[in-house]
Amino acid sequence: MVDAREYHERTNHSPERLRERSFELDFDNQPRPYKVYADLPRFDPAEDADPPETPALTAVTPDEPAPPQSVSPADGDPHVPTLCHYAAGVTKELDRQGQRVRYRAAACTGKLYHVDLYAVTGECGTFDPGVYHFDPESGAFDVLREGDYRGVLAAATDDYPAVADAPVTFVATSEWWRNAWKYRERTYRHAFWDSGTILANLLAVAHGGGHRAEVVAGFADDPIVELLGLDPDAEAPIALAPVGSGSPTPEASTVESIGPAVVRDSDPIEYPLVPDAWRQSRLDDSAAVRAWRERFAAESADTSLGASTPGNWLELDPVDAETASARPVGVTIERRGSLREYSHDDISARKFATVLDRALGGVPTDCFGAGALAGLVDVYCLVHAVEGIDSGVYEYHPGACALERVGDTDRATAGELALGQEVVGDAAVNVYLVADVDAVVERFGNRGYRLAQLEAGIDLGRLYLATYAHLGLGGRGFTFFDGDVADFLSPHADGQTPMTLFAFGKPAT
Repeated sequence: MVDAREYHERTNHSPERLRERSFELDFDNQPRPYKVYADLPRFDPAEDADPPETPALTAVTPDEPAPPQSVSPADGDPHVPTLCHYAAGVTKELDRQGQRVRYRAAACTGKLYHVDLYAVTGECGTFDPGVYHFDPESGAFDVLREGDYRGVLAAATDDYPAVADAPVTFVATSEWWRNAWKYRERTYRHAFWDSGTILANLLAVAHGGGHRAEVVAGFADDPIVELLGLDPDAEAPIALAPVGSGSPTPEASTVESIGPAVVRDSDPIEYPLVPDAWRQSRLDDSAAVRAWRERFAAESADTSLGASTPGNWLELDPVDAETASARPVGVTIERRGSLREYSHDDISARKFATVLDRALGGVPTDCFGAGALAGLVDVYCLVHAVEGIDSGVYEYHPGACALERVGDTDRATAGELALGQEVVGDAAVNVYLVADVDAVVERFGNRGYRLAQLEAGIDLGRLYLATYAHLGLGGRGFTFFDGDVADFLSPHADGQTPMTLFAFGKPAT
């Protein structure tokens, strides 16, 4: 069995490994991008999604569970169909090469959509207490269990207050094969990237609607597996997201074993490294959860320098709430794409600053916050075309909203770092979210590696939303040569390696 450091090293991309690769995609064995249960009852709320009118640039900013101060607190339960639709549902259909292609609300590696969303509810709007699986194809819900099982989640999280008080908690899982069909062992990383983009949308819609919402990474895994009837060799829980408040959970119910049949359309190929890495990061029980969270509280956390910005840093000037784009969060999610061609034209310094400011201010989780660590990832920008900012490599300091120049770059180099994809160098800005994997695992165990990847995935999702909230901007996530990026950012980012990459700029005309 491997720890996270070994897993990360074994799944690093390098030019040499890609040259040696003989793998070819088997399109005759490609799995469908959604889960189909054979015989579960279904619940169709028959309600249209009703997204809030809150601007996306407001909805993506919270670094704490409470909604933004400018948003009125909700006076009712969270609307589960809206949250699921704008997190993981089908938001557009387009013709591509003579075929009708359905696109989801959140970006996903390879458009393989391997992340499923489950809702564990009490009485919540039209939902009776139960455990539900969201079907993105129809918008309906498969009913796994009837009855109030929220207490099981509360117990699994060591009675974490947000879970113990929420009318609904969502569980994001990854069905490994649906991503491993193309990406093989790297799927474990993608599970957190792609859960992250979904959770970024979920948080934005919840906060925009005036609800408390956060991500919970600390939980005992086995009770969640048992509750959802999963086989971790095939599908496993990645994160929880409680939404709403004022609905105390009952005591944990007895959970009888279930194994709902799933309709298969392909023959899964096993990549044992993926579930092995997941198992190594499990937390056994509530005591293990409590001990793991306490590691974060013990860390000195405040990396924000605020007004004490060093003199050689470049202070950015994001727009304020009154003059920022007012595009609503639902419209922004529907508009979101994956930009394929970039113009070399400069983007405005204020739009650049606003994207970074709104997207990268911190993720609300059970591990980060006041008196605890602010986060596990740092931000580096390869700037190619921003008005008034010289081309170069910069570390972005979120607390100060400032850039620190650390090196030179050019478009050709940027493309080479990103798996030789020239289009990445065409973008105005490349944003790398990086972490020191060795230090993370040393301080926070294999579960810490999960959190670093998940934090970077949520940041990635927020970068999508903050970019597409602006008319005339577009962006896309890319992959990279891990070691080459780490070497390129050294010595300033010595020991850190990339988690995710987002490139944004103006679309080519």
